Amino acid sequence: MIALTLAEIAAAIGGELVSGAPEQVVDGSVETDSRLVGAGSVFFALLGEETDGHRFVPNAAEAGAALVVTERAVALPDGSATAQVVVSDGYAALAALAHEVVARVRASSVDRVDGQGRPAPLRVVGITGSNGKTSTKNMLRTILEQHGATVAPQGSFNNHVGAPVSMLRITHDTRFLVVEMGASGKGHIAKLVSIAEPDTGVVLKVGLAHAGEFGGIEATQRAKSEMVTDLPATATALLNVDDDRVASMRAITDATVVGFGTSAGADYRISGIETDRSGTRFTLTAPPVRPGGDGLADATDQPGGTTRFPETVDVRLAILGEHHAMNASAALTVAHLWGIPLAAGAEALASMTRAERWRMELLQGGPEGVTVINDAYNASPDSTAAALRTLAQIVRPGERSVAVLGEMAELGEFSTEEHDRIGRLVVRLGIGQLVVVGPGAAPIHQAATLEGSWDGESVYIEDVDAAVHALQEMVRPGDVVLVKSSKSAELRFLGDRLGGVTE
Repeated sequence: MIALTLAEIAAAIGGELVSGAPEQVVDGSVETDSRLVGAGSVFFALLGEETDGHRFVPNAAEAGAALVVTERAVALPDGSATAQVVVSDGYAALAALAHEVVARVRASSVDRVDGQGRPAPLRVVGITGSNGKTSTKNMLRTILEQHGATVAPQGSFNNHVGAPVSMLRITHDTRFLVVEMGASGKGHIAKLVSIAEPDTGVVLKVGLAHAGEFGGIEATQRAKSEMVTDLPATATALLNVDDDRVASMRAITDATVVGFGTSAGADYRISGIETDRSGTRFTLTAPPVRPGGDGLADATDQPGGTTRFPETVDVRLAILGEHHAMNASAALTVAHLWGIPLAAGAEALASMTRAERWRMELLQGGPEGVTVINDAYNASPDSTAAALRTLAQIVRPGERSVAVLGEMAELGEFSTEEHDRIGRLVVRLGIGQLVVVGPGAAPIHQAATLEGSWDGESVYIEDVDAAVHALQEMVRPGDVVLVKSSKSAELRFLGDRLGGVTE
């Protein structure tokens, strides 16, 4: 975090400084987990569903926290030098501090220039969508960090706690801030947008992920649209125009709209998508004239005065799945709008070996001749369908495709219908063997059994332990095995075991 005095922090978060000198300067990390606190950290004691962060204030103090932010005064260990600010709402205070820090860094960077004398203000991007947020965030970070100090969250740090904590990692040297914005209800993304005030807001897809929490696809669309509704006219809304629900957001934003996708209406046009076991390939073409709206780089602001528009690049990803062409194109487009040539972005992406742990991760260190795609970090109807299509595409003649599928969670009233749809898709794609794990996923097995003339190609197994034993007997050389589920640590590690990962 940037250096602030205790008095400045207390004022920013509307709190009362109950211990500590107002002029004391704090510039350590901001944590909500006392186990991560180190010397000089700021610890927010938040009230959670399962625990109360106030219980761990003494631990944070003993670990060297410079400041604890609490909702009630907590006794600190004798002799502790830790300061304390009391606020009425810890979550609101965390958001307020993040907003203050981002605003200060933005203001201090207005006149900043890079090594070639070009403007280099802080640029902030927010990314949301039912699928692909984390992969797109990782891809964009990979591109941007080649061109300036970049802050982006690790993993899926994208909620009302994780996103502000990520924002608070910036310093006055930060050039790019990438914020992944997730939501489980109305107003969540709007709040994160109000904290970060993005220069560019990206909407990847509106799908049925978390539909049970949102209350249906229309409610999901309204929630995701919060990314663009409050953007000012000086900002850019980057929309996936292949998704009609996302494309319709053009009508509800004052920002300049830039579209990406495979359709004719895309400003940044994707073509020639191919995927095989070596990864994913496609071509991305920028528009013939620069989309305006954010006052960033001109058409000739690259070193040597080279023209940026139009520009076409062949992209080579060592990442499985044609759906990653959309994620990569979103990342490339943001970077391009911020002055980074498509070719430079594509070169950076070529260095990525995976989008994220347990996301379409190709593993070949298990039984001889067996290839595993471990995609068990999470699962929605759209992401599961995409993973199954990838499995079908990369199987070579003489090999057998095997899909190990667990439950797609948080679908609410749509759960049975969507699991049924996936079961039927497995058959229609010609997947050689289906293994369904757990009661929540049982409709996949039932639907696959009823679809077509299968005879034993679908197996239902009650739990992961039994699935481990069954797969040890079932898997044979030449198999390509996909493991896919919603946040099942057991299935993630099942995929690792099959793929020979022991970490």
